[in-house]
Amino acid sequence: MEDWKQRTQILVGDDGLKRLSEAHVLVVGLGGVGAYAAEQLARAGVGEMTIVDSDTVSVTNKNRQLLALNSTIGRLKTDVMAERIRDINPEIKLHVLNQYLKDQSIIDLMAQKFDFVVDAIDTMAPKVFLLYYAVQNHQNIVSCMGAGGKYDPTKIEICDIAKSYNCRLAFYIRKRLHRLGIREGITVVFSPEKVADDAFIVEDEQQQNKIATVGTISYMPAVFGCFCASHVINQLLGKQNRVSV
Repeated sequence: MEDWKQRTQILVGDDGLKRLSEAHVLVVGLGGVGAYAAEQLARAGVGEMTIVDSDTVSVTNKNRQLLALNSTIGRLKTDVMAERIRDINPEIKLHVLNQYLKDQSIIDLMAQKFDFVVDAIDTMAPKVFLLYYAVQNHQNIVSCMGAGGKYDPTKIEICDIAKSYNCRLAFYIRKRLHRLGIREGITVVFSPEKVADDAFIVEDEQQQNKIATVGTISYMPAVFGCFCASHVINQLLGKQNRVSV
């Protein structure tokens, strides 16, 4: 056993380490949530990972994103994340896709077999498309809902998407999934904490491809990412968790 896994081995045992080392987890989106989720999975000893993003690190990411440092501004998030993961576990089998997922690329990716999928996409259309095809292909998936505009990490919950509430992103995703015939069967990490009216700035929707820029605090995306990773790890280990169904 490698020394860096000793504390994990004490908690989960040899069988648990083996389950994690044999698992293949896909993480889509390496922003404020996804990068933290990917790192926690790597530190837990997940043996194979596929990471996907097309973005570069921006100075505006520094308030909340793991990968955002002065030294990484302008670099591909996939490159920075891959370096961190390999620096944690040089033996990991890592697949790196610097790609904006949409349409056929999502269909092709979801046709592959993963032990778990983490959805940390922050753009509506590809997020819904990924969730739809994950369900169609019977993928185990956990999806992050809106972390912006919120302060209280104690309000974060893990539940079936049908049980989510007081989350604008979850509301719109549910509506779109309903049109596709999906009403349940997707685990989400969400918070029902209400977002204040002054917590976002409305943008030109057509120009920015989003309704608003939402304010964020440093720790909330990180906690959302850790919740996502915890769900994946507990499921891989066969542990009970507090998912509401």
